Amino acid sequence: MTLPPLPTRLVFSAAFALMAAGCGTSPPADAARPTLARSARAIVGTSLIGARGATPADQEAIDATAAGLCGAAVWTRAECRKHQQAAAVAP
Repeated sequence: MTLPPLPTRLVFSAAFALMAAGCGTSPPADAARPTLARSARAIVGTSLIGARGATPADQEAIDATAAGLCGAAVWTRAECRKHQQAAAVAP
């Protein structure tokens, strides 16, 4: 019996290695309330706390929070667009 050509053996070896690596397991994720709260704070941020929009620094904090909400897809694209338009008009 002859062996297949080297490129064929390499492809099969790589495919087997990838399949074996994909069969691993990961530990269960914790869905407890504190964990979800930390995740939400990490996504959205906490810069909005105390901001009123009265100063440029306040507006930057609001924009940073909106960016987190848009990036995490908490807000819809229409809501993100509405915030961007309103922020562009703000003095």
